[in-house]
Amino acid sequence: MDLLRTKTVEASIADTLEPEHRLKRDLGVLDLIVFGVGVTIGGGLFVLTGTAAATYAGPAVALSFVIAAVACGLAALCYAEFASTVPVAGSAYAYSYATLGELIAWMIGWDLILEFFVGAAAVASGWSGYLATALEGTPIAIPSAVANTSVGFMNLPAGLLVLALTAVLVAGIKLSSRINQAAVALKVGVALVFVVAGAFFVRTSNLVPFVPPPEPSERAGGVAQPLIQALFGVEPAAFGWAGVVSGAAVVFFAFIGFDVVATTAEETRNPQRSMPLGIMGTLAICTLLYVAVSLVLTGMRSYRQIDPNDAAPLATAMVSAGHPVIGRLIAVGAAAGITVVVMILLLGQTRVAFAMARDGLLPGFLARVHPRFRTPYVVTMIVGVAVAVLASFTSISVLAELVNIGTLAAFILVSVGVLVLRRTRPDLPRAFRTPWVPVVPLLSALVCVYLMLNLAIETWIRFLVWMAIGLVIYGTYGRLHSRLANQQAEPPTQTSSQG
Repeated sequence: MDLLRTKTVEASIADTLEPEHRLKRDLGVLDLIVFGVGVTIGGGLFVLTGTAAATYAGPAVALSFVIAAVACGLAALCYAEFASTVPVAGSAYAYSYATLGELIAWMIGWDLILEFFVGAAAVASGWSGYLATALEGTPIAIPSAVANTSVGFMNLPAGLLVLALTAVLVAGIKLSSRINQAAVALKVGVALVFVVAGAFFVRTSNLVPFVPPPEPSERAGGVAQPLIQALFGVEPAAFGWAGVVSGAAVVFFAFIGFDVVATTAEETRNPQRSMPLGIMGTLAICTLLYVAVSLVLTGMRSYRQIDPNDAAPLATAMVSAGHPVIGRLIAVGAAAGITVVVMILLLGQTRVAFAMARDGLLPGFLARVHPRFRTPYVVTMIVGVAVAVLASFTSISVLAELVNIGTLAAFILVSVGVLVLRRTRPDLPRAFRTPWVPVVPLLSALVCVYLMLNLAIETWIRFLVWMAIGLVIYGTYGRLHSRLANQQAEPPTQTSSQG
């Protein structure tokens, strides 16, 4: 059996027209940008900014964000070409199926399931922490027994949030987009309030030196050490220019989110034009916000005074400046912002699983579309319940690291896929073409490999175990039920032997 058989772009697009699998095209450029900003601006803006400044780069964390944005932009250019050329649900899974073959497509689809599934549960758990902080001291404060799994027996707010968002996703992509627009407007507004109000409390002395002198960093050992340290003896850096680069490796993960935009291609009006604008627009807006917030934060408080473990460094900075009301407003905005991150991760998860089920690699009933809402309601409800259970009863802080390695693996395959499709199908109409091929795709893949090497060995082990489980499932189910394999196995039509 040919495990590297590819599904043509034409066949992928034809599948989107089947009545029983047809999704409703309701999204425009603004919807896509709001989806992208909605999933990208979250914990990265409200938490990671302080962590990276205090631990790696100091005030130069703004440069770390710029470096990370350039690196992420390389992958975004590759995604934009694919999303406009192969406008179907499934993102990197669908692109890999068209270029690298069924087995690799299955593996990246299985990888994306891990990324979105664990990511949604992890973010939901984080959201409940913000909510508990915002409600603390009020008549509706959350009892500790159900606030989180650290001190109680369950995380009830996280589970209820996931179930509520699941109902929204079943009800339609446009409703999801409207809710997302409102929440994104709130959290972007909160970020702008922080920038404008905080600018009055910036002290130049806190920004000098902009790049702090390098300092020795604590060396991790065993499976907790980065793979690059074990292989090449490269130790993590703190501050200095090496710290700025290390900070870029950390804050890179604050940008991952535009790949979720690509999963909605099948529900987008004029995807050939809208998808590139949505992907690149998301990256540009998020970069400006990250740089502005990081400059104001490190200008308000010396990076030496920022607690790297502070879950709300922006709110803390405002409280320290004597404005607790603004600090509480920022905490509320962060909670609202993280809400839509969970929703969009659930959206990405269901669209990938829907595409895999439509191809026969997962059970076909998962590809059923609601007759009224035109959403993949069966897989949405199953995923929603499963994520709600995981978020409610499991401590998943360690598993959340798997999101990073899974995303980078997808970026690498998309970058390589652009090169393959350029060679195998030069005739395909491309509304957007990645510039400077093969330089941009190769640089994108190399940067992602470098960032993966900076992840801990234990993260690699968990990732490889998950992928091994995926291989077993593909071998026992996917390869036997693949629509593409069954179509190729059908006997040819009988023709006359007379010449």
